[in-house]
Amino acid sequence: MSTDSDTTPDTEEAREQLIDLAADFYDQFADGEVPTMTIPTRTKSNIVFDEDEQVWVYGDRNSTRSAKTISGAEKILKAVYTIDFLSQQLEEDRSSTLRELYYLSESWDLDEAQFNTQDESNNLIEDLEIVSDVKREDFHMRPEESGAKVMGPLLLREQTNRGDREIHCQDDVGQGGYQIPNNPDTIEFLDNDAKFVLCVETGGMRDRLVENGFDDEYDALVVHLGGQPARATRRLIKRLHDELDLPVTVFTDGDPWSYRIFGSVSYGSIKSAHLSEYLATPEAQFIGIRPEDIVEYELPTDPLSDSDVNALESELEDPRFQTEFWEEQIELQLDINKKAEQQALASRGLDFVTDTYLPERLDEMGIL
Repeated sequence: MSTDSDTTPDTEEAREQLIDLAADFYDQFADGEVPTMTIPTRTKSNIVFDEDEQVWVYGDRNSTRSAKTISGAEKILKAVYTIDFLSQQLEEDRSSTLRELYYLSESWDLDEAQFNTQDESNNLIEDLEIVSDVKREDFHMRPEESGAKVMGPLLLREQTNRGDREIHCQDDVGQGGYQIPNNPDTIEFLDNDAKFVLCVETGGMRDRLVENGFDDEYDALVVHLGGQPARATRRLIKRLHDELDLPVTVFTDGDPWSYRIFGSVSYGSIKSAHLSEYLATPEAQFIGIRPEDIVEYELPTDPLSDSDVNALESELEDPRFQTEFWEEQIELQLDINKKAEQQALASRGLDFVTDTYLPERLDEMGIL
């Protein structure tokens, strides 16, 4: 099976989109208008759940950055300087990290154009993504290393600045697996013998599965999420599902914050709502740890904290969790007042998770 992604614009197209933004500011000046930049309001109140696509998207409310105010003028100034930097970076076919952008702004000739915090520069990159309709990966901007990896029967070709490489995600990697690149759209899937994707929250559980040979025995692509998954990880998961027609399952701790990790994989996150159709996999299924597992297997637990309880109650009002399954599980967890980690399954033996728990759950789902 071979497939390629055709969603990545070339470098010149991305650069032109950025220059068009700067040209808009110039045209406003030339027409005697005060420069403005309009973007969707990026607050929780302007996030809506698209029932048809089953993902989070921005609503109809917009915010306008206007040079009429000092604050607005500084934001537009910083946008122009950032566009200039990104344009030059693309022209030179270079890349940089979000952290580097924050620091290199200190070299800009106007103090007002420099960023005060990294959050400020991160948010501006997101603004530019939205108004240009170009992803930050296509600006050649990357986050700090996420460390997420894949292990399983997949042969791929990755484009690198040192040429293309063909890599088999079992035969050509060590026990650590294949490291997901910042932009997974540079990957071409060449061949695979996988039956499904298993996304795993913690590194400890990922290592347990690989050590026990779970990926080999069950033809699984084991994807380490590394906690709240990075965009690159979610993009690769979506491509594995959409292009290779692989079922996606998510295996996390049994607490409200881990359920939100599942939610970000399946429905998207509020922070990246402008990219939900690109990152989210609504067909993803949750394996566990479920509150019912805590009871059935008498797992070691911790009591719920006040913040855990508040988060669970909030999830009962969250459209992503308003299903019979989630309502039953969340209400059960509130009733037993307990949470458990993935590694708690080890209380029944180191092989229990790979010999019993996951095979039985996957069989129930119709995946095995």
